[in-house]
Amino acid sequence: MANSLRALAMYLPQFHPTPENDEWWGMGFTEWTNVAKARSRFPGHNQPHLPADLGFYDLRVPETRELQAEMAKQYGIHGFMYYHYWFNGRRILERPFEEVLKSGAPNFPFCLCWANENWTRRWDGSEQQVLLKQEYSDEDDRIHIRSLAPAFSDPRYIRVDGKPVFIVYRTNVLPDAQRTVATWREEAIRLGIGELYLMRVNGWGPHPNPHELGFDAAVDFQPDWCKLPGREFGSLKTRGLNRLGMKPSPYLQDEIRDYGDVVAAMISRAKPDYKLFPGVTPDWDNSARRKKNAIIMTNSTPDKYEGWLRHVAQSFTAYSPDENFIFINAWNEWAEGNHLEPCQRWGRQYLEATHRVLKDYL
Repeated sequence: MANSLRALAMYLPQFHPTPENDEWWGMGFTEWTNVAKARSRFPGHNQPHLPADLGFYDLRVPETRELQAEMAKQYGIHGFMYYHYWFNGRRILERPFEEVLKSGAPNFPFCLCWANENWTRRWDGSEQQVLLKQEYSDEDDRIHIRSLAPAFSDPRYIRVDGKPVFIVYRTNVLPDAQRTVATWREEAIRLGIGELYLMRVNGWGPHPNPHELGFDAAVDFQPDWCKLPGREFGSLKTRGLNRLGMKPSPYLQDEIRDYGDVVAAMISRAKPDYKLFPGVTPDWDNSARRKKNAIIMTNSTPDKYEGWLRHVAQSFTAYSPDENFIFINAWNEWAEGNHLEPCQRWGRQYLEATHRVLKDYL
């Protein structure tokens, strides 16, 4: 019998207005603002990504959150990994998850990932302009865990051997990751939460052994930026084009890669000597957010995604009955082009591909 696997889909709570986004980006801004104005940059470029079944939803609406959970469960997703934004006691984009927590609905498993980056204007090319800055301290670490106690105590919260799973997106920016982890573990026990199961995300930069930092495991964020294949096209220099009497292409500053090449590169990576939960992504294209320097995958299809997910499911052996996660990036990252939610081009085909693979591992 195949291993039992729990597929967790990463979930972005950006789809509702907030005072901060009104101030920084304009009244009524949500992720849909970027999604709707995206345009194709070259022949065959799949933009814009437009939602189908769920439409341009507002995550303040309970019925929307219920429909998302019902759809995810129907196609084999075990739970959502909600991104959580904490800036020295200040939270943003918190309303959807807070309403999930307080209402008890939907009755669908979840865990949290602290997206601990500075909040900048990088979406419009001004990455150096910091809107909200992360400041770290022992006291803030303690206050942070105290604030999470109600979530960790929820019966829907995803656990490993009874330990709530908490994920950190960028451990490399923590001044002292080991100290932060030790503080969290100590405070959780003091609060009666008990032991935590802590993971770091293998995203940008080197991928250190999580155990050496005090974490229990790592999450394979896809795409793995450190292991991407060469650019498919768009790398010609302007000078060369001028010499040929051609105008510079409008996507010269974008990094464009073939999805199949990315999958092949990800599959060929060596397995690390620590606990790493595998990940996949149905696609990637953040040109809706970035006017230049976008990372764009071409030629993604549900069949190619299904093949990648099947390879991961077949080759991954759970570390224990509860250490059996696969991470899918993402449920609803519409402005980054990676979403399982139905779109107007593919309908539910990515969800159907997900279910064909996962049904044997539930």
